[in-house]
Amino acid sequence: MATASEHANETADVIVIGSGAAALTAAYTAAAGGLRTVVLEKTAYVGGTSAYSGAAIWLPGNPALLRAGIADTVEQGLEYFTAVVGDRTPAHLQQAYVSTGPELVEFLERDPSVAFTHMPFPDYYDAPGRIDGGRAIFPEPLAAARLADRRAVLRPPIGVDQYGVDQDRETLVGGQALVARLLLALDATGHAELRTGVRMRSVIVRDGRTAGVVVETGGKTFQLLAERGVILAAGGYECDDTLRQRHHGLPGASWTSSAPDSNTGDALAAALEVGAAIDLMDEAWWCPATLFPNGHAAFTLGLRGGVLINEAGERFANESLPYDRLGHAMHEGQAIGITHVPAWLVFDDRFDNLPAISQPVPDPDTFREAGIWRSAGTLPELAELIGVPADALDKTIARFNGFAASGVDEDFQRGEDPFDRFFGAGEGPNPCLIPVERAPFHAVQIVLGDLGTKGGVRTDGDGRVLDTAGNALPGLFAVGNTAASVAGRVYPGPGTPLGSGMVFGYRAARRLLSQLEDGSDRS
Repeated sequence: MATASEHANETADVIVIGSGAAALTAAYTAAAGGLRTVVLEKTAYVGGTSAYSGAAIWLPGNPALLRAGIADTVEQGLEYFTAVVGDRTPAHLQQAYVSTGPELVEFLERDPSVAFTHMPFPDYYDAPGRIDGGRAIFPEPLAAARLADRRAVLRPPIGVDQYGVDQDRETLVGGQALVARLLLALDATGHAELRTGVRMRSVIVRDGRTAGVVVETGGKTFQLLAERGVILAAGGYECDDTLRQRHHGLPGASWTSSAPDSNTGDALAAALEVGAAIDLMDEAWWCPATLFPNGHAAFTLGLRGGVLINEAGERFANESLPYDRLGHAMHEGQAIGITHVPAWLVFDDRFDNLPAISQPVPDPDTFREAGIWRSAGTLPELAELIGVPADALDKTIARFNGFAASGVDEDFQRGEDPFDRFFGAGEGPNPCLIPVERAPFHAVQIVLGDLGTKGGVRTDGDGRVLDTAGNALPGLFAVGNTAASVAGRVYPGPGTPLGSGMVFGYRAARRLLSQLEDGSDRS
């Protein structure tokens, strides 16, 4: 693989900053159309946060859904999306996202390396147009051997990369498969080059339009010029604690994020320097996260048992909520003066591990040694260990156990929604309400995590970066978590971040290709 220093002051048609799903979709689209495309990745690994993900992709009415017999349309998907998001983001942006999904999937699947399938995963809100079984699609698994020498640069799964867990990597699934398939498609175009270890420092502007980027590699700085445009797709700023505090005091911290630690807002800073407008800077793709002994916090979803309690020893939300909604509920506790962060997941001995999905899976003995898994023979003893009022915890558990017996959660309606029941594991009248009654009792600390920041630069329906007056900055595009999310303050369904990032990456590249085809102004 070539190093950037060997290509000082070159010119390409399109420069893509970043190498996650949004970046690779943009690069593939441009290169497949014949544009000389260079992808610049800051780290030694390709894939960004996408490589860590489960790779759900939310695109209503797409061909993979129809093949699976899912009765869905763009119109139904847009009805749902607009009902959930409301007017927090422009209607034309929402329309562009949802309406382009089928076209994107059809385009990507023309390459033999790209294949998608539907798997059930419910939409997150009870709103018109919802599909209870979900409309998310996923990449088909892929044999790692297919990557050949590219295998060395594929970012490992999060368990391997951040926690040092051994994991079978001969068959790629989820985000690993998605990034790998897009890499294979990109290489097959013959018009793209991928360079790792290259950090963008700034955007070059000449005669009022974006002309390229200043980058650094191996301690050397050089310019790479772009004939047609620069697409910023380098993720958010979630792993820079200074930026998190600067932008509205974003809750959480770098160590609670599930993103690679290289996501420090380089692309955002470069866009701001040339006059980009920003939005949603106090938002992220929130989630509960289990604190691990190494100081990281792992994305946790699908709570199958137990109750979440705050510092007062009380429940504060439906524990079976979709992860972003539960994350919001954790944060909102600060407004009423009762800390929900950290919270404790309290469960009984019917579970031999955390009653939730976490990657990686906790090791109870290691957690106990670190003091973040605490056990006791009685609830009062457990309350003392985790620092909550014993009478409050006892009252909370007694009330919850009553709900488990009746099957009705009178406080938070746990188990009434299809998403809740998707993960339900109980055998009583409500599978989401499992009593906490078998000693010893356990508690594991849960913090507020995120899957990346949601705020970024404002863009139009083709991913063009807008200035504070609402005008497009010629030649500059932003997609994925570098851009302010089309979903506003909500997370409508599984795969909204990847789906929207890939759509706008595709639309940005198609915009550049249309300029090539019709000879129009490069704007």
